[in-house]
Amino acid sequence: MKDLLYLGVFNLFKFFVWIIPDRLLVWLMRGFSYLVYIVDRKHRKIAKVNLDLAYGNTLTEAEKEHIVRECYFYLAMTLADFVKNQGISRERLLSKVTFKNSYILEDALKEGRKVILVTAHYSNWELVALSIAAKFGPLTGVGRKLDSPTMDEILNQNRQQFDIEMLDKKGAMKSMIQALKHNRMLGLLVDQNTSENEGVLIDFFGKPVRHTPSAAILSRRFDAVIIPVFITTEDHKHYELTFYDPIQTEKTEDKEGDILRSVQQQANITEEIIRKKPEEWFWLHQRWKNQFEKYYE
Repeated sequence: MKDLLYLGVFNLFKFFVWIIPDRLLVWLMRGFSYLVYIVDRKHRKIAKVNLDLAYGNTLTEAEKEHIVRECYFYLAMTLADFVKNQGISRERLLSKVTFKNSYILEDALKEGRKVILVTAHYSNWELVALSIAAKFGPLTGVGRKLDSPTMDEILNQNRQQFDIEMLDKKGAMKSMIQALKHNRMLGLLVDQNTSENEGVLIDFFGKPVRHTPSAAILSRRFDAVIIPVFITTEDHKHYELTFYDPIQTEKTEDKEGDILRSVQQQANITEEIIRKKPEEWFWLHQRWKNQFEKYYE
């Protein structure tokens, strides 16, 4: 029954997205996101805790509230764009995206390097894998299954366009290894909290936090280059996707140190991007929960 409810709400949302002109859609999503912001006290609190941990007193309460409200708005626009990207042609998709520093990825592919792309839940992150696969070739991504089987199927149908293979996050390491062995680009979201036994402790916004070492472990084992990539937008119609300086995981006798340095570099570029435009990051996730659990209670 709950699955049918989710499907009904999604189809209603999809109907409005398709019939409403883009200019009016922005205002509709603005109102819709503000309504969710008001009702969703749980995640509003999580976002406030995250902002307090990240910025302390360097931002005013009004500035933090503005960031959270804009975060909800960006999520609404990302969902709207997700709907519009269902079954989209390669040409139409790529017309929405401007690639910056694409030579970084192109050079790695020309050299026959194994490539691990790392990004975050930032701006329209669903468009990152789609646009890269549409322009540069086959890609394997990793994600957590949704609780709703029906909605998970819809999500994966959209994500698996343009020869994208999606792996379930749970127990994905073996399949990620196979993807790299078959010279597929591997895409990972690396900005979420992990458990004690899954993550390494690094610094993020001046606070200790657990971070997944998967990209670093695979990079070190296969001499794969890690390429950070982030997407941003000013008008929710056109997007700029930027590749950043590659991270090469060292391979010395100090394996743990090699991995830790690589993971910290991934966290550093993620923090740098978030600080430029914090409203585009997904502040609704309990990012620091492993070390500051009581703050979220």
